Amino acid sequence: MASMMTVSTPVFKTSKVAQFKKNAVRTTPVCKTVTASKIEDFGKAALTFGATLALTASANAATIKLGSDAGELVFVPNSVTVKAGETITFQNNRGFPHNVVFDEDNVPDGVNADAISHEDYLNGPGEEVTNKFDTPGEYGYYCEPHQGAGMVGKIIVQ
Repeated sequence: MASMMTVSTPVFKTSKVAQFKKNAVRTTPVCKTVTASKIEDFGKAALTFGATLALTASANAATIKLGSDAGELVFVPNSVTVKAGETITFQNNRGFPHNVVFDEDNVPDGVNADAISHEDYLNGPGEEVTNKFDTPGEYGYYCEPHQGAGMVGKIIVQ
């Protein structure tokens, strides 16, 4: 005759599947909260970056290189037009030393050419000076050591 065998299985208060599901249910809202928080932070960061870029773009209207990339003794570009209140950066590039001197006979009435000139030499690549132009008109400038070589420029402020 066949004998019968009895197998007993342990009984758990909650099965492992049930425990897993509880964990999944508990963590899902947390994940959504973290994800939403990250998306919100990303949006804030993007908005901040965009505002900073807009302010920087409007504040720094142009960059003029002192010396061309090929080493020519020129301002690049040699003529630029900006709006009143905007700033121009003069950046030392090649063929230095350079400086930026505004011609007292070629600036708008009431503008002190000495006050906006940068007579100290820029000796290294990447060195910069800036000017904010508030008075409309034409501003003629030159590099003192290279003026005879034709290193002159013009800024038109509208």
